[in-house]
Amino acid sequence: MGKYLLRRILQMIPVVLGTTLLVYALVFALPGDPVKAMFGDKPVNEAVAAQIRAEYHLDQPFIVQYFIYLKNALTLNFGDTFAGQPVLDEITRAFPVTIRLGLMAFVFEAIFGVVFGIISGLKKGKWYDTVILIVSLLLISVTGFVMQYVFGIQWAILPVTAGADPGFLDLLMPAMVLGSVSMAYIIRLTRSEISSNIAEDYVRTARAKGMSNGQVMLRHVLRNSLIPVVTYLGQDIGALMGGAMITEQIFNIHGIGFLTYQSILKGEANLVVSIVTLLMLIFVVCNLVVDMLYAALDPRIRYA
Repeated sequence: MGKYLLRRILQMIPVVLGTTLLVYALVFALPGDPVKAMFGDKPVNEAVAAQIRAEYHLDQPFIVQYFIYLKNALTLNFGDTFAGQPVLDEITRAFPVTIRLGLMAFVFEAIFGVVFGIISGLKKGKWYDTVILIVSLLLISVTGFVMQYVFGIQWAILPVTAGADPGFLDLLMPAMVLGSVSMAYIIRLTRSEISSNIAEDYVRTARAKGMSNGQVMLRHVLRNSLIPVVTYLGQDIGALMGGAMITEQIFNIHGIGFLTYQSILKGEANLVVSIVTLLMLIFVVCNLVVDMLYAALDPRIRYA
């Protein structure tokens, strides 16, 4: 296991370098001058603008700027924004909001997705199986704007927007929107795995040996069926962080997605690349955790 983790970490290095280079290039290629954007409608003093460009190395070629960023990032110095705020401070201010949103969405999709998937898989062909499948299809097509209109405007039971310092209720509807699509896939994946494994020979053998239905489900069917579900859930954490960018814009949540969008508009390359790198590291760590959970769920993977 140790060699495997070391190999995965070494494989991560070129991925991080390639991703940061690509994102930095995309931000660099955006039209407009970030220095002039700082002044807004005010006239730009060319001497001051040149001083700002020199301070932030904007007068250097793209590849030089990128290597300066990498050199500073190795010492955890991600530089300052054009407003003079440290990039790390901006991220640490916005990231807890996105973490809360992502965790709420993850809990929502994991609990309801697995529970409804198990019910649907055990009762395949029954009327509630059909209802669950229809609901899961509807969840894929429901957007945040629809939920805003129904729950926030028509019924007025949840806040329509969250703002800069959201509480639990402020994040509840965004978390449901963020997790609903993944929950629909988890329901269908769990249903498929349960209905497939319950018909396997080892289940009939376990019942023939006198095991109760509950023991068969817990010790055999669920353990084997949850392996692909755990895989999807682990990988989906990274997707939730990425999806938060859209969700935070819809509900006006001042999290990491909102910060990324604003940074792209302002041409804040250091800030955008730092955020993307952080999200990518989270995605890689989640995949490593999923690999270790494999070993707990299936001993065959542990000793492979």
